[in-house]
Amino acid sequence: MQLEWMKQYRSLVEKFIRYANTYVLAHNRQESFGTSIKFSAIQIQTLEYIMENENMKMSDIARKLGVTRSAFSKNVKTLQEKGLLEKYRLEGNNKDIYVFATDFGVETYNLYVKYVYDIWFKDMFEMADSLPAESLAVFEDMIEGFANAFITSGHVQNKLIYRPLDKSASLRKSLEKPLEK
Repeated sequence: MQLEWMKQYRSLVEKFIRYANTYVLAHNRQESFGTSIKFSAIQIQTLEYIMENENMKMSDIARKLGVTRSAFSKNVKTLQEKGLLEKYRLEGNNKDIYVFATDFGVETYNLYVKYVYDIWFKDMFEMADSLPAESLAVFEDMIEGFANAFITSGHVQNKLIYRPLDKSASLRKSLEKPLEK
């Protein structure tokens, strides 16, 4: 039986679902990824987001990463125990906790990047380079909307939550035309 309601998007939906399912299988699996220690994909993503957002509160980084504060705190604790992160509080502010990567954390992350770039990201980035910026933005919006729908179980006014596209005239105009191959 073919599922008619997905129309020409069945293959796209299938790829989203396959990616999500394979990620779920692997995201807690501990591997070395070319480094001297083992960690999971979610742990290295936690380290990565902390490195990119060192002046941001832990709760804000967790939200940006799309995980609960509890899960984020657990990953931070594990990474701290492995010597990759340190926590601190700002003077005069005992409420908010901040984290930063240690030198060992930065070194480990750099080894991880060298290892995974060729295996996972090089081909994907080359494919993305072939897309017009507007198409890449639409694809990003689709992924973000799909993630937001999962977070809310799709029950926000019965619509998927997609972040608004840049409404510049050039983008609007380019989206009105069929994409060139």
